[in-house]
Amino acid sequence: MNWDIVMQSSLIRKINKTLRIQGYDISKGVFSLMRADRENLRRTHALAKKERIAGQVAFIRDHRSFINDHMIDGRDLNIENISPKLIPVTATSHWGKLFRWWNFVWWSMPYESAYGRQMRYIVWDQHHEAVIGLIGLHSPILSWAPRDRYLGITPADRDYWVNQSLSAQRIGAVPPYNGVLGGKLVAMLMASDTLRKDFHRKYSKKTTVLQKRELPANLLFITTTGAFGKSSLYTRLKFGEEWLASFIGYSNGSGSFHVPDAVYEQILLALSRDGVNVKRGYGSGPSRKMRLIREGMDALGYQNGVFHGVKRAIYLFRFARNLDRLIAGTARRPLWHHRQERDLTDYWKDRWILPRIAMREECLRQFSKTQFLDEQLKEIDCS
Repeated sequence: MNWDIVMQSSLIRKINKTLRIQGYDISKGVFSLMRADRENLRRTHALAKKERIAGQVAFIRDHRSFINDHMIDGRDLNIENISPKLIPVTATSHWGKLFRWWNFVWWSMPYESAYGRQMRYIVWDQHHEAVIGLIGLHSPILSWAPRDRYLGITPADRDYWVNQSLSAQRIGAVPPYNGVLGGKLVAMLMASDTLRKDFHRKYSKKTTVLQKRELPANLLFITTTGAFGKSSLYTRLKFGEEWLASFIGYSNGSGSFHVPDAVYEQILLALSRDGVNVKRGYGSGPSRKMRLIREGMDALGYQNGVFHGVKRAIYLFRFARNLDRLIAGTARRPLWHHRQERDLTDYWKDRWILPRIAMREECLRQFSKTQFLDEQLKEIDCS
């Protein structure tokens, strides 16, 4: 590529600086993590999270009292009375503000813009009138070797099956519910009939973007990943004798979080000046972003532009009992699991919480929502 030498040198310096800040060592065009333990992986993601929050600071500050009104102190949480309800979220709704605030503030993993089909939920505690947690779903990556290999999905029919699934970017509980294994409750509720039925209502009669065809509006499965290797959230996650989350392998350690948006925009500018089509928009999702990053960083001399080295554990939630036979072509229609929100909640209480209630209550009493909000805003001000 015939890039301007000044632009090229400046861009290399910026990329190297951001990689080193995130904990990478760089040698002969290859960058690799110096340490890959959980705490250092959190720091690796801190720059991307900071960048995502930068544009949300005013919103986060302005909605402190709003969030306070939808939280409870730990001492006021009666575990036995927790009564969750899945509330669909739209961007401009009351629930959308709650989702947006927690989405940016609470998770260590930076939020990536959702592509394609989207379904978002607030898990709401009807008894305590407080947010338990979030579920954020969007279209999955079309080509993903670990998933496709595990399910037996071939390139010829990949579009058909993948468009009957979703990927979960946000699953988990917020304080004080995270202190009573509320994350497991949220993960269990993601496997409920509610999501499958909502998917059918929302996407019936819709056509796919790439091949312009109408597919069955069936939510056959959901995939998600553990942020830092295997996740305790999905470990031994069962409903009766039925496994809700199946570990299916590890990702290959590729993605784009390690390239800040400001650097990505400069890569696109350089590529466009060289005649590369960098058009973005609906239908050009995460796979296209990675291709552009790879092309730009290849031109700059990096040998592993999109391979950040953070391998994430992959989990699969099945909604169809005969998923494997459907994909293999030996079954013609899905046979659904049936999981009601109330039944899942009762099982969560009996299996995970009530046997541990004494050890959890002491921790709960120490949680103050005022102190928590003060600390979050202080952290934002210092970042």
